[in-house]
Amino acid sequence: MKKVPWMIVVCEWIWRAILANLYWIAFTILGLGVFGFFPASVALFTIVRKWLRKESDLPVWKTFKQVYFQEWKRSNGIGLIFYGIGLFLFIDIRIVEQLMTGIFASFLLIILYILVFVLLLAVGYFFSIYVHYELSPKEYVKQSFLFTLTGLPSAIWIGAGLVVIGMLLMRFPGLLPLITGVAPAYWMMRVSLNRFNRLEQRLSHS
Repeated sequence: MKKVPWMIVVCEWIWRAILANLYWIAFTILGLGVFGFFPASVALFTIVRKWLRKESDLPVWKTFKQVYFQEWKRSNGIGLIFYGIGLFLFIDIRIVEQLMTGIFASFLLIILYILVFVLLLAVGYFFSIYVHYELSPKEYVKQSFLFTLTGLPSAIWIGAGLVVIGMLLMRFPGLLPLITGVAPAYWMMRVSLNRFNRLEQRLSHS
């Protein structure tokens, strides 16, 4: 059997990643942003997880569309919880900025921004957990925060990777429609899978 040249393989993977990213953008817009982000991200993480598990031949369009509509209701239901927490933190930050001054106000703002960062990491973990485990909606939210708060090394890796991706996108804004979703999803899913595997190995030997 003739071996496919590596350049063709690389180009095929780049094209798949671009397609997945474009579908993510399009389906997020289809759900008017707020109601499209969670199901579109679940679909994207599902595809990325399969890629990382060597399932490279899956049809990107068919898989994305199927997962998006299949998980639209449940993922949005859980997403509303995260939106609610985010809105609560946003209101708190605005109140502190508008009505409070001094050292105590600065301290509160630092705490609130740390909580915002924890929330963003928890949302990232949520997508990884959602496509890897079958849990109840309550457990998805609970485990998302537990994984964030109990895994500092993984959180640092995820945060560092997202910073690098963010800097790359700022340096080359033309990449925004090409990798803005798929690159963070790939990095978060890769770090999360490593952690899931370590956890499952410990549980199997206990």
